[in-house]
Amino acid sequence: MKTSYLSWSTLLALLLPAFMLAQTGGFGRNKPHYENFDFDVHETEHFELYTYIDNSAWLRDFLNDSEEWYRSHQLVLQDTIAFKNPMIIYANHADFQQTNAISGAIGTGTGGVTEAFKNRVVLPVAHTNQQTHHVLGHELVHAFQYDMVIRGDSTKIENLRNIPLWMVEGLAEYLSIGSVDPFTAMWMRDAVLNDDVPSLKKLDSGRYFPYRYGQAFWAFVTGLKGDAIINPYFRGTAKWGLEKSTKYVLGYELEELDKLWQDALRKQYTDPDAQGKQDRNVGKELISAAAGGGRINIAPEISPNGKYLIFLSERDLFNIDLFLADARTGKVIRKIRTNTSRGHVDDLSYLENSGTWSPNSKQFAYTIVAKGRNALVIADVEKGKAVRTIYPEGVDAFTTPAWSTDGKSIVVAGLVEGQSDLFKIEVESERVTRLTNDVYSEIQPHFGIDGQTLYYSTDRAGMQANERPYGALRFNLATLNLNTGESADLPLFPGADNLNAVQAADGTLYFLSNRDGFRNIYRYHPDSNTVEQVTDLITGVSGITHYAPAMSIDRQNNRLVYTYFNQKGYRIYGALADRLEGKIVAATDVDLTPGALPRLNRQATVVVDQLLEGMDREVLVTADDIRERDYQPKFKLDYISGGTGVGVNNNPVFGTNAGLAGGVQALFSDILGNNQLFAGLSMNGELSDFGGSAAWLNRKHRVQYGFSVGRTPFRSFGQLTPRLDTLPFGDDAFVEVGNAPYLIRRLYENQVGGFASLPLSTQLRIEGSVSASLYTNRVDEYARYFDPDTGLRVNVQGQRPERRRDLETSSFFLGKAGVAVVGDNSSSGLTSPIKGQRYRLGVDRYVGAFDFTSVTADYRRYLWFGKGALAFRALHQGRYGGNGNDLFPLYLGSPWYLRGLTGNDVVPALAAGGRDINELLGSKLLVGNAELRIPFTGPEQLSLIKSKFLFTDLNFFVDGGLAFTSFDQFDGPKYTLDQNGEPLINPTTGEPYVARPGVQPIF
Repeated sequence: MKTSYLSWSTLLALLLPAFMLAQTGGFGRNKPHYENFDFDVHETEHFELYTYIDNSAWLRDFLNDSEEWYRSHQLVLQDTIAFKNPMIIYANHADFQQTNAISGAIGTGTGGVTEAFKNRVVLPVAHTNQQTHHVLGHELVHAFQYDMVIRGDSTKIENLRNIPLWMVEGLAEYLSIGSVDPFTAMWMRDAVLNDDVPSLKKLDSGRYFPYRYGQAFWAFVTGLKGDAIINPYFRGTAKWGLEKSTKYVLGYELEELDKLWQDALRKQYTDPDAQGKQDRNVGKELISAAAGGGRINIAPEISPNGKYLIFLSERDLFNIDLFLADARTGKVIRKIRTNTSRGHVDDLSYLENSGTWSPNSKQFAYTIVAKGRNALVIADVEKGKAVRTIYPEGVDAFTTPAWSTDGKSIVVAGLVEGQSDLFKIEVESERVTRLTNDVYSEIQPHFGIDGQTLYYSTDRAGMQANERPYGALRFNLATLNLNTGESADLPLFPGADNLNAVQAADGTLYFLSNRDGFRNIYRYHPDSNTVEQVTDLITGVSGITHYAPAMSIDRQNNRLVYTYFNQKGYRIYGALADRLEGKIVAATDVDLTPGALPRLNRQATVVVDQLLEGMDREVLVTADDIRERDYQPKFKLDYISGGTGVGVNNNPVFGTNAGLAGGVQALFSDILGNNQLFAGLSMNGELSDFGGSAAWLNRKHRVQYGFSVGRTPFRSFGQLTPRLDTLPFGDDAFVEVGNAPYLIRRLYENQVGGFASLPLSTQLRIEGSVSASLYTNRVDEYARYFDPDTGLRVNVQGQRPERRRDLETSSFFLGKAGVAVVGDNSSSGLTSPIKGQRYRLGVDRYVGAFDFTSVTADYRRYLWFGKGALAFRALHQGRYGGNGNDLFPLYLGSPWYLRGLTGNDVVPALAAGGRDINELLGSKLLVGNAELRIPFTGPEQLSLIKSKFLFTDLNFFVDGGLAFTSFDQFDGPKYTLDQNGEPLINPTTGEPYVARPGVQPIF
């Protein structure tokens, strides 16, 4: 039987690369599922809501919002979704990052997703009522967009590619925010201020934020033609593309509309008071891309003693991390080690967050995502690393920690069961106390100088008055007395957003407000009840989002640091607060209209703004309108694709034959994405080449597992010695013809298997698999007739291939079970990883026809040094025990191991250097690689040469390796011995015959 198995060893070489690639190529980040969520289903007229949030009041309000958004979007978009639209709602963002409804990783900046196959709206509850309301409205626009295109009269899913991303996202922003938005207006002013107003064609370049510019565009278009133009223009763009749709629907050539668009932005946002188009900054620039930082430098927190500054930045290009800087000079001292170096940390919560200093300026607390929830990390500033991690009991999600003046507690804005409140965490005991408990959003806590007054921002006044100025709940400043529990609103700029309050040593309160459509710093004097505006910026003081903290104060030196938005980036400035000149303004002086987006035709009929302001005025959903039912998976087809073809192959060697080629692939899943079924069928030639596979994956639990079954055909060609055949000719006649037959050998892998993976974090997992394969074969002979006298081809009708069972070998079985530990925290450049590390340690046991153990140890390290990276790899692969050495050997010259040793010239090239091709073969390999990777052309932040279109790497490498079968080969060469035990001498060369060469490295 051993001979029978070995006769297939060459064909098995086709399969082994797949085995080995599975062992050595399985890197990548993970998507852990730390919790099993128990979803309930709640139905209204137009929605089925899947959630596990146990808060009936929140549930009713959320569904009422959903129905209000549906009615608004239906009216504007003139479309009706013909089924109850599914919504999957998570209690917080950390839970949302574990969703299975959306494949792939979900970053901190993703507020929600709508997918096309099932039209599912998937989002977490945000830390503010307004953000949840806005994201819900935004995502429901996408649900209507998919419905309009995918299920439209003359469009289908492929038409989505005709619509630019900025049109899709911009429309969702316009319909959920409206035409008055100080935040988007800030972005447009920045473009005008810096002479960077893009053409419509340039909006696709990736340089311009599609949400902001897209929203401004739709406000411009509807301000030209009215909101009734939205439906025909969007559908037309899906049918014909932007250029033709602009001409057919709007009546403009794209170039004409483009000029109107750019002129409208410049006219709307040119400030006649600006001198030389320069913003009126105050203080000293500390951190910027040109001064030691990155393009994004946000959430500055100055230490109480005024010595240090910690901020968030992407200055190392790969992640947003915390950096420590000198507060006076801005010089960066070190990185605070967070998610890039700690494997158990899944993410750094940075979007609408900041950290807080201990009163003695020795420690810094910040928020991370770990184990499926938020945690509070306390770092030793001098050492630059974390010394403690707190998981507050009962508060799985929180932001903006604030350290008390006595150092004993930290207050956070927590999110529990859909409700945002303030919580106090005692640092030593970790005991949690709830400070507020209401339906209002309380965010950005800050301890006053007395240690008992807590300043924060809340939407309480707006919700109590049932007012949404320009379609949004606005935030007022408030105080909470920690002794009495009493809370009070500060009478400052009602109807504006007043955020990020910080108190100076003299009791003056500094805060951010957009009360005049701009985003500036104000100070409030409680004793005199007066307000002063201390900055007058054309763009504004802002973080990445409108609700992100962007300012802090050092009470010892009365020094204020803030984030200034300019040139689509963020810079940090510092200024002595008491030296800032202030302009007294009335505390009731609020006018957000300067935050309006450009509209040329004041007579255009617009309804979106009116609909937004009128929300929350009517009860559409009561408790009696909500129907509850048990969860049902609703497992069904998501996607199917494929195609077939019939052709005739006219090959000068193998002759003419017909063939069938094609395949079909299908994806099935349940509504939550917990279970998926992949199925595929393929044909490549004849019915004998039919193959197929199916795999089922369960992703609901912490351990993700699945099963697969498949039949895969592999073909190879061979030839037989020409011969003479006698064929019937007519009724009783025969003719002798030549035949140079060829063979098609087919090896069939019939496999069943199971696999499982346990992600311990986003960077580390344990995985295992087991499979059983039965290999069968078939040999068919195909005749190629020719005239024995002339050698010309002869076509014989009705001839079919003959199955050659005499050439077929016995079927055999191969079983495999394996386990591996995989780590990956690498960051990629243009074409490959350039920072971090990867490793894989795996063991696979084979039984059956071949009985051996395969071991893989693969470690890779990437060292980034500014404009390039050093990449190193150390790899061992080997088969141990049993008859692993009888299998087709591993080839060291594969490009996967050593480059430059493939092709027809390898054998003579090796011989010329006194080496042999057999030195590249063995059952065990040791490989080492070193490579200099230089991003050559591409993005300016990475590459030597800036390019928007051509992305290339310049690589220099050295590869080395050993191939061997037994470790005793390292003892040196073994010689053939004569009967006396002496080395047998080659009479030609005079040298001993080498029985087994020693192992020498190949480079």
